[in-house]
Amino acid sequence: MTAAGATHKHPPPTVGNRLAALVILLVALLLAGCGDEEKAIKVSLEKRQEIAFRPKQPAITYAYLPQYSNSESFQRHNQLIEYLAEETGLPIRQVFPDTFDHHINMFGQGKIDISFSNPFIYVKLANRFGAMAMTRIVEEDGRAEFRGQIIVRKDNRLIRSLDDCRGKSWVAVDPSSAGGYLFPLGHFVDHGLTLRDFKQVVFSGGRQENVILGVYAGLYDFGSIREGSLKVVADKIDVSQIAVIANSRWYPGWVYAWSPRLGKESADKIKGAMLKLDHANNPRHREILDAARFIGFIPSEDGDFDPIRELSKKVNLDLE
Repeated sequence: MTAAGATHKHPPPTVGNRLAALVILLVALLLAGCGDEEKAIKVSLEKRQEIAFRPKQPAITYAYLPQYSNSESFQRHNQLIEYLAEETGLPIRQVFPDTFDHHINMFGQGKIDISFSNPFIYVKLANRFGAMAMTRIVEEDGRAEFRGQIIVRKDNRLIRSLDDCRGKSWVAVDPSSAGGYLFPLGHFVDHGLTLRDFKQVVFSGGRQENVILGVYAGLYDFGSIREGSLKVVADKIDVSQIAVIANSRWYPGWVYAWSPRLGKESADKIKGAMLKLDHANNPRHREILDAARFIGFIPSEDGDFDPIRELSKKVNLDLE
């Protein structure tokens, strides 16, 4: 018996009580959903559709010989790569070798399908790995050839001619750089100077910009670059302080080559898309080519590069 006025307290529900209540609620809901008016839906397994797995097609790799920084290389070639992929229906992506040797090794390892390189590197790729030329570029000056330049600071009174380079320090782009080393070396040889005549020859890690900056800063007496490279650093230094004291002869220009791994059908599609680009009459094509710093393509074949083979003998360069 409870005292008068006291409230009656119920014991708190146990876990078992809660579970029982939940089961009762679920049963009620199921019974409500199975009224007499509801009809069961028959599921037929006779008509089935197989879902085929389509593996992603591996991308074709495109590499620009690293004569400039990766960001400069991307800015120059990204629009061209997008155009080639759209025009051919082939997946294409750019890869970025760190050095000239890295570019060669990646090609040999099957990591580069389309190589854009100077003619010396092309001949090495052809000799070692069976690379095949497909196009050469037409430079902004309208030529499918290019040349090297020998540069000094304009205020360097000790060097005014090729012979003045004797006994001086030389900074070049890379031992395999065409315009940035080998063309100028051939030019020196033609004028009676050999490597023994220089105080030292150092290389800038494959970057044209580094050669120009090294000469500008007075770290080296003279440098060698490919013609046109001064434009790349025009926003960084006063290029009017750089003088060109000599130009090499003209040689066959930069070349696109394909790896046997790619296959001729895909290579022909890419070559056709390149040759279709019209700088003069198509504004979109002009934008793509202007970004790449050239104005078009011409067909090319291995025999175009015989002058490179002759030069390599003159400067004792092994192309194997």
